[in-house]
Amino acid sequence: MTTLTNTTVVITGASRGVGALMAQTLARHGAKIVAVARSAEALDQVCDDICRAGGQALAIPFDVSEVERLPVLLQTIEARAGAVDILINNAGIEVYQAFQDYTLTDIQAILSVNLVAAMELTRLLLPGFLDRRRGHVVNITSLAGKKGHPYDSAYSASKAGLLMWGNALRQELVGTGVQISAVCPGYVGDLGLLADSQVPAPNWAGVSTAEAVAAAVVRALQHDQAEVLINQGPLPLFSIFTRLLLATEQLFPTFPDITNRWLGVTRLNQQRTAPRRRSQVLMHR
Repeated sequence: MTTLTNTTVVITGASRGVGALMAQTLARHGAKIVAVARSAEALDQVCDDICRAGGQALAIPFDVSEVERLPVLLQTIEARAGAVDILINNAGIEVYQAFQDYTLTDIQAILSVNLVAAMELTRLLLPGFLDRRRGHVVNITSLAGKKGHPYDSAYSASKAGLLMWGNALRQELVGTGVQISAVCPGYVGDLGLLADSQVPAPNWAGVSTAEAVAAAVVRALQHDQAEVLINQGPLPLFSIFTRLLLATEQLFPTFPDITNRWLGVTRLNQQRTAPRRRSQVLMHR
């Protein structure tokens, strides 16, 4: 089992929600946290909480949508925290909208933050990982990347891209000592996007806790797991039902479309496309 003690972990999107909880959880396992997000005030609060609890954390405010400036971010991290051992690509944005109502700005923002920034940060860190023959990248993807979510198509595309890119990279890196993991949550109710929503997720679609997502990240790191799926539902082993449903799509592509409508996923996402959301970008986790 891989130990997390004294590892330096960079977490993007760490100022709130699941990202902040991941930072706190990994700090309790002995990791030194480098928290990255846009909000300096919120980051400082997260890092102060970690330090008061006896952990180590450093806040570096940065907007990862500025992809061309990511080398500057990495230089800052290495100057202040030393070599990075683990990267958790958690930052993301989501805009619920009928596709024809997206703006080009919406699409570019979603793909830039959710996919391109993760790829570029990994590309910049990879030479050091390979030289030291150790390193781990965890991509926080989504079940929406495994089965497209209606009225959330740009987000689904970004998360599917994150999954397939990580899958390909994992195969490239076999034998190098560098690991790639994907953590795939469904709806996250307490600290995730649904925490800001007036529309509850359908019970049978599955709603997970932020603690379950953070625990999945720890498992992926400790046991070098390629993929962890999290979807807590009304029955024990609900995640197995989810995997079976996803597998069914390979044989019967339209069957899960029907299931999404039956479960209420389509209606939930459509209800979240209120007119005021047309230009509102929701921070993910």
